[in-house]
Amino acid sequence: MAGSILNQTGGPKRRRKGRRYAPLSEINVTPFVDVMLVLLIVFMISAPLLSSGVPVDLPESAAGELPSGNEPVTVTVNADGEIYILDDQVTINELIPAITAATEGNFEQRIFVRGDRASSYGAVMLVMGVLNDAGFSRIGLVTLPDQEN
Repeated sequence: MAGSILNQTGGPKRRRKGRRYAPLSEINVTPFVDVMLVLLIVFMISAPLLSSGVPVDLPESAAGELPSGNEPVTVTVNADGEIYILDDQVTINELIPAITAATEGNFEQRIFVRGDRASSYGAVMLVMGVLNDAGFSRIGLVTLPDQEN
């Protein structure tokens, strides 16, 4: 065997013709990670924009959260006694037509009333009384969780 090439086992070494590289069976996760990071950034930027836009200083409460179903309509009474439905300012006389339009006439729709800590108790109760007189029965007050617990 003067002209043959020997492998480590002592036998002749065979060459495979046409097959120099074996295909890799690894999954390239780089595009997947890129897409996930972009989605994370998009959600981090858009999440604060989804909250109600009227700034109020909510009081704290030890009460638990209400079970959530469909999205409630938010009525806000700020420190100056101004009334907002979502981000639109309304007067007390415009409250019922505006809330009826926002709930599409569904009197079983949940309505959350957000009252600023500095607003008068009477202004918040006036809004709740007007809503109740109009036939809305599922009215809730929004507070911050108690920080002592």
